[in-house]
Amino acid sequence: AEWNQGELASYLIEITSQILAKKDDVTGEGYVVDYILDKTGMKGTGKWTIQEGAEQAIAVPTMAAALDTRVLSGRKSERLEACKVLAGPSISESIINKEEIIQDLKSALYAAKVCSYAQGLSLIKSALDKKNWFVDLSECACLWMGGCIFRAKLLDSTQEAFANNPDFLNLMVDTGFASQINERALGWRRIAALCVINGIPCPSLCSSLTYFDTYRRARLPANLTQAQRDFFGGHTYERTDAEGRFHTAWTASHFSIGNVNERTAGDDAVKLRGAL
Repeated sequence: AEWNQGELASYLIEITSQILAKKDDVTGEGYVVDYILDKTGMKGTGKWTIQEGAEQAIAVPTMAAALDTRVLSGRKSERLEACKVLAGPSISESIINKEEIIQDLKSALYAAKVCSYAQGLSLIKSALDKKNWFVDLSECACLWMGGCIFRAKLLDSTQEAFANNPDFLNLMVDTGFASQINERALGWRRIAALCVINGIPCPSLCSSLTYFDTYRRARLPANLTQAQRDFFGGHTYERTDAEGRFHTAWTASHFSIGNVNERTAGDDAVKLRGAL
């Protein structure tokens, strides 16, 4: 309940505190949540969001991780068999500072929430741009505050950010949010490391951190992936020192693919149709 008084205040934090405090009125012992089968249902909105992200070429890994976790939770019978043969690490018995972990967890949750909103709003903006629709994203944030499971204090700053700059490609680059994430990054990393070391799955927190670390880098190892694509499929690549598309005969068994522009003409046509 305390977390619902500060920056993490939201509808989901509010109901989570109520859920965790609810005593079981069937057995009269313990809490209801401990009697609920760990098998999550879903209606399809998560799946549609991930599909749309792929269609729009917008990364939504926080939501994808949440969806994957729901899918895995539904494989209850498989997990019961897997736990008999797949071993995890022993929970660390090292002395830990409980208060520090709580603070780090708050930092990690806040940063991951910013990433989640950034991904969702980037997805909406991409669709708007491609469809030539006008929707004020600052007003979206206002509407969500009015009554939605997205309702959160975080939306106040989100509304302000888009009101000041409607053309943001990603919420994380807003100076206010960037500063907040940077300040919380160390605690976020400590929580992710603690979970990984102890074999505790934290898919959305870790996916959000990877998203952040990927987005903030000017150069990625994607050059190796593109080289592999050119090696096995002649998909060509761009160079850092010259304009155009290129192909390499990587081994003696590779042959020239001819005119590279003709090779990529179909891709260019698809991009053009998408832009129109």
